[in-house]
Amino acid sequence: MSKKNNKIKMSAGEKTFQVFNYIFMMVLMIITIYPFLYVVFGSFSDPVELGKVTGVLLRSAGFSLRGYKQVFQTANIWIGFRNTFFYVIIGTLFSMVITVLGAYALSLKGYMLKKPILLFIIFTMFFNGGMIPTFLIVQKMGITNTPFAMIIPGALSVWNLIVLRTSFETVPVSLMESAKLDGAGQLRILLKIVLPLSKAALATIVLFYAVSKWGEWYNALVYLQAKRNLYPLQMFLREILVQEDVMETSFQNNLKTEADAYLLKQVICYATIVVATVPILVVYPFVQKYFVKGVMIGAVKE
Repeated sequence: MSKKNNKIKMSAGEKTFQVFNYIFMMVLMIITIYPFLYVVFGSFSDPVELGKVTGVLLRSAGFSLRGYKQVFQTANIWIGFRNTFFYVIIGTLFSMVITVLGAYALSLKGYMLKKPILLFIIFTMFFNGGMIPTFLIVQKMGITNTPFAMIIPGALSVWNLIVLRTSFETVPVSLMESAKLDGAGQLRILLKIVLPLSKAALATIVLFYAVSKWGEWYNALVYLQAKRNLYPLQMFLREILVQEDVMETSFQNNLKTEADAYLLKQVICYATIVVATVPILVVYPFVQKYFVKGVMIGAVKE
């Protein structure tokens, strides 16, 4: 039989549905991506020309790098980048260590306390001690106004733990039993067998933690009140976008008139958002091939 005969013929209704489905998805994609494009176009716009735009912005209004120049002339941005990269690297590494160890322990067969412990862990997904008790615990630990306040609180994601644990359970038991017969301990089995066979899930969880750490600002707001030099990038971005008085103080030497200040403020906001977002977007192409596979392998199942 020819290849043409092997194709399943679609009815008129199915073709119509497919066309409308494509159109709907295209419209949804445009609605989703346009706000980001607007910010990008606005960041490369001339402040005066941008102020004249009243409708949809489909390109930069008078190409200008003035917003980026103002952003990169601010020391806070570089301090924020330095701190954020530190929190992302160290925080993700610490989170991965405790998540891997916890997931491996909960994936072992014949562990009597596995289900009760897992229930206690899942319980924390729905109920927690609250903001004030958590703050008091962090304060008693003596890590407020230190970099550890950005790393230790919230270091473990229960969802990531469950996904990774489910992925570890797909590793053939026969491989681990063979390693035990050869005298391998649990740590060696984890490092030599389980982790190499779970690369897709590990890459996915690393991405989840890295994105979470990159966008973290709440812990800094609560635990780093007396240490501005430890603020992550997102805290300085918050000041620029929300606290206008801070932004105007930061750029007051570059603002001449009230109109110039208002227009330049908009461009600076757009440029700051792009500067804070693009670095983490660069990571996605390198882990994209693992992303879907890792999530599917680690799908929650019992």
